[in-house]
Amino acid sequence: MSVYLDHAATTPMRGEAREAYADALGLVGNPASIHSTGQHAKQRLEEARETIATTLGCDSIEIILTSGGTEAINVALKGLLWSRNPNGERPIILAPGGEHHATIDTLEWLEAHESAEIRWLPLDDEGMLQPDVFDRALAAAADACALATVIVANNEVGTIQPIEELSRIAARHGVPLHVDAVAAYGHMPIDVAGIRARSGAEGASGLVAASVSAHKIGGPVGVGALYLSRGASVEPLLHGGGQQRNVRSGTQDVAGAIAFATAAQLAAAEIDAEARRLAQLRDVLIDGVLAAVPEARVNGSMTQRVASNAHFSFPGCEGDSLLFLLDMAGVAVSTGSACQAGIPEPSHVLRAMGRSEKEARGALRVTLGRTTTRDDIDAFLAALPGAHAQAKKAGLADREVVRR
Repeated sequence: MSVYLDHAATTPMRGEAREAYADALGLVGNPASIHSTGQHAKQRLEEARETIATTLGCDSIEIILTSGGTEAINVALKGLLWSRNPNGERPIILAPGGEHHATIDTLEWLEAHESAEIRWLPLDDEGMLQPDVFDRALAAAADACALATVIVANNEVGTIQPIEELSRIAARHGVPLHVDAVAAYGHMPIDVAGIRARSGAEGASGLVAASVSAHKIGGPVGVGALYLSRGASVEPLLHGGGQQRNVRSGTQDVAGAIAFATAAQLAAAEIDAEARRLAQLRDVLIDGVLAAVPEARVNGSMTQRVASNAHFSFPGCEGDSLLFLLDMAGVAVSTGSACQAGIPEPSHVLRAMGRSEKEARGALRVTLGRTTTRDDIDAFLAALPGAHAQAKKAGLADREVVRR
């Protein structure tokens, strides 16, 4: 039986969510219809929306259901820019280096097609955006800044950003802040109303939007949500019907929302105990890796870190080589790199943290979830020395690819 340690990519669907999903698939009725069958579907949908909203500390009307985290990020970034930059006077978007590709690719599209000016902000060596860096960038952008965006917990190295302080700074400058909470949701409390209140966010400034995804917490793939403050205004990506505050038109997925809500409620109920359990397992894993491979380096903050994440650099190895060798040994993990056309790419997160290309190429991410046990950690640690020895013997793929 294989050992699964890639929960940041996706985590097994909870049995309760699966049962709720299957049951809800039998519901008949479009929630936009006014007859009793449609209104029953709408009631179930709104109950699910309320449950999701409770886990994020907001009102149900502020939850826009989407097809996943990627769509939620697209709605927030494109919608806020279009709303705040109709005449081209606010083209600037601030974002740290090392964001998820759902953010990076969206921003690059806006730069190419909507004349946005993306200002990438540096991370420190632990992967954190320092508040003073953010403050100076907002001051420099002044009234030309449309919005800022930042990931709550980095999906690669696990570092947690100081979101409340960043929201306070954005509010002081009168700029809306979107946060990518996909990797953080279900692993740490997220109270958007509390953050807004404590940071002095008002209207369309400070934290106004947060993106989350169901399949990261044991819900179904293809379901997500965007928290959008009542005070924020976005131009919609989709038109037709005006559902969900006219932000996302289209017939809503009642079954998906119900399954998402089921998973969200369970994750919220066990979040503190599970965070403690996973942090203990993660620390055992980190200690074991450093004992087995002394030259390995732990990446990300050791104090401000999501409990489920352990991220390493292995000098002289390709992360992809380690991944494949571990996979052959029955252990599923992830790398900090992306392969395009079979060519290894260095981790863009580590590069944003100031690491060299060689350091960024030897990255390995191990992420834990509710099904992870001590036996899984022991299996990984047993497989690592052999995999590392083979990967180090193979070395880095420094040969140039010749295309004919």
